[in-house]
Amino acid sequence: MPHKNTSRRAALAALASLSALVLLPLGARAQGGDLPAAVPPGAKLVVADQNEALQTLMRASGEHGKLTAGVSYANFVGGPAILEAFRAGAVDLAVVGNTPPIQAHAAGEEIPIVAARRNAAPDYFFAVRPGLTVATLQEFKGKKIAYGIGTGRQPYVLTALKLAGLTKRDVTLVPLRASEFDTAVRTGQVDLASLIEPNFSRYLRDFADQKASALPASEHARLPTKLSYLYASKAALNDPAKAAAIREFVGAWIRASYWSVKNPDPWVDAYYVRNRKLQREDGIAIVKSEGDVSFPALADSIAGQQELIDLIHEAGDLPRRLDARQEFDLRFDPVIREAVAAVQAGK
Repeated sequence: MPHKNTSRRAALAALASLSALVLLPLGARAQGGDLPAAVPPGAKLVVADQNEALQTLMRASGEHGKLTAGVSYANFVGGPAILEAFRAGAVDLAVVGNTPPIQAHAAGEEIPIVAARRNAAPDYFFAVRPGLTVATLQEFKGKKIAYGIGTGRQPYVLTALKLAGLTKRDVTLVPLRASEFDTAVRTGQVDLASLIEPNFSRYLRDFADQKASALPASEHARLPTKLSYLYASKAALNDPAKAAAIREFVGAWIRASYWSVKNPDPWVDAYYVRNRKLQREDGIAIVKSEGDVSFPALADSIAGQQELIDLIHEAGDLPRRLDARQEFDLRFDPVIREAVAAVQAGK
């Protein structure tokens, strides 16, 4: 009998452990698994791009040509459009801002973050409509502000309001698609719009005669620096061939990003001059303003993502409070560390 009871207790303990594992969030569960390392012949990835920035970076750096998998790029405008592509099974991987993974999570979509990149510069730049001057964040009060729900612009605006001691009730938020921000601010549909480069510099240059302006750099310095995520569909991560290809792509993306910082001239020529049709001096100014790049461990990114989730939830823009741990696949941390160490060692 003692032997029988002991066996029964062991079986129950094993079942309890299995149940606990099932209930763990994605990130914690992923720590115990291994990523496939070998990319088999014929493996393919479709990677979502924005403004052709990613594919230009990968090709100009030479990293695209080194990939084993067949990688194609699909261009989109904004995180919500990319999320719809994920839902349709049209893409496997994407670089987005810090908010689309939260929106995917809230919608019940499993699109785990597999890498993070942080720049030293602000995430966006507030452009002010022609003829208006806004000198401080506090002067946002009473203004019409472009608001991109589901994009990185959403928490960027919310953070600006919080720093100014304001709430959504103190301003008029105008919901727009990311592609509409430029037109909205230059036509006066809104007073302020958070623009990305090179659109921000182009706006100030092209509408200088109409007295286009921007929030001063000193005020932008108070705002969050740029944070980008590489995230992948759960279906792709469950496919051994695609998972291995994603692992390879993460390392290539890290090396390509460091290349762009160390080699600003060819990067400016490839993207800002030839692709975006900017003047070379404008492109150089943009690259300098972005500052250094770093790739934090995913485990170290959870707390900041939780703060972002809480900010959006407190603003009433999330149906429930989410657990940031469920948005990360921590199996990629060793991949990130290895790639960063190799670059820093000059390999």
